[in-house]
Amino acid sequence: MTSPARPVLLVTGGSRGIGAATVRLAAERGYDVCVNYRANAEAATRMVDDVRRAGARAIAVQADIAVEADVVRMFETCDAELGRLSALVNNAAILETQSRLDAMDAARIARVFGTNVTGAFLCSREAVRRMSTRYGGTGGAIVNVSSGASRMGSPGEYIDYAATKGALDTLTLGLAREVATEGIRVNAVLAGHIYTELHASGGEPNRVERVKSQVPMGRGGRPQEVAQAILWLLSDDASYTTGALLDVAGGK
Repeated sequence: MTSPARPVLLVTGGSRGIGAATVRLAAERGYDVCVNYRANAEAATRMVDDVRRAGARAIAVQADIAVEADVVRMFETCDAELGRLSALVNNAAILETQSRLDAMDAARIARVFGTNVTGAFLCSREAVRRMSTRYGGTGGAIVNVSSGASRMGSPGEYIDYAATKGALDTLTLGLAREVATEGIRVNAVLAGHIYTELHASGGEPNRVERVKSQVPMGRGGRPQEVAQAILWLLSDDASYTTGALLDVAGGK
């Protein structure tokens, strides 16, 4: 008797931070995983090795999700090597050096929106084309990794990043309603101040230490804590949950 096929999950930005924690936990929970990365092939390879040691199938696919051709190639590679997609986590995001709006140029804004918004739209489109019953799919789930910045605005630091997360929240709400009768659930986690490498991109690697006193729980969060929420939203335990914006932010 052959074993039932494992569900297939694609995680963008899956080689570090929240993405890496999600990949590891998903493998433990029975998923085969496509690990997307943009530049750090070494980290992605290590992640794939970790997943395979956990008994799951895994591949690493380089793709800049801001580029449509890269996104299409990534999903086609996942199809060919792992099989029909079951779930997507839109995790990849970038931010740039802390700055006020009056010091930002159009090129910076385009870069941040290209990855954080356009990338999530493109990946969601490809996932819907594979999972929706409208296209012969059997359903699935999408989780968008948003941020509490979408509500706070990140003044004086990166309001461009915060604005992209606001767009991601709106994508979650609209797409959830659009595909609710097609077997696809779409939700988001709004991560708070989490210890990840992303803060170094903004020029302050230890930012969480500076701002953790603002969190009601008095501490920063761990990537694994966000991953737990993501895996719940992907699971059948959340079968009646769609269009939700779930705060994972220590009470903020």
